Amino acid sequence: MTKGRMEAFSDGVLAIIITIMVLEIKVPHDGEGFEALVPLLPVFLSYVLSFIYLGIYWNNHHHMMHTVKKISGKMLWANLHLLFWLSLIPFVTGWMGENHFAQEPMALYGLILLMAAISYFMLQNIIIKSQGHDSILKHAVGKDIKGKISPVLYIIGIGLAWVSPWASGLMYVLVALMWLIPDKRIEKMLQRE
Repeated sequence: MTKGRMEAFSDGVLAIIITIMVLEIKVPHDGEGFEALVPLLPVFLSYVLSFIYLGIYWNNHHHMMHTVKKISGKMLWANLHLLFWLSLIPFVTGWMGENHFAQEPMALYGLILLMAAISYFMLQNIIIKSQGHDSILKHAVGKDIKGKISPVLYIIGIGLAWVSPWASGLMYVLVALMWLIPDKRIEKMLQRE
């Protein structure tokens, strides 16, 4: 299989995930003014956060695939593992928004984000291992500080969900903001090649 086929499949799955999320936002039928949208605010905010996360994964996955020369079976399964956890985001997003960021939905949301981060890390390491010691990806990610901090913040967020769901949400927003800052490591390494 070519890397293009794997990328196309991943892009398609992510597009479907985003589509499912937006279709979960129900149009209010009990009012035509803007005040009818107020009860949808938690649903919309959870959608925005999840959309940003999916965009971050799509962007980073795209860059990571530029470093791959050959696809292996392990990469395919690791990629499917990542897509599995990402495919659960619409469910936890809807549950979180519909229940106004309650404890259990916030904790489960964090768990899904944690598992997606772990599966991305696994895919990244399988790619690095397959490419050898001079792997472009290995040199690009370096110490991968953001990749190591993110799971810790997710675990803190999961724990905080039982104390303060808003503090939990703040941890998840913090991780998203950390990854929104453009990361040029892979692009720089590819330009050197």
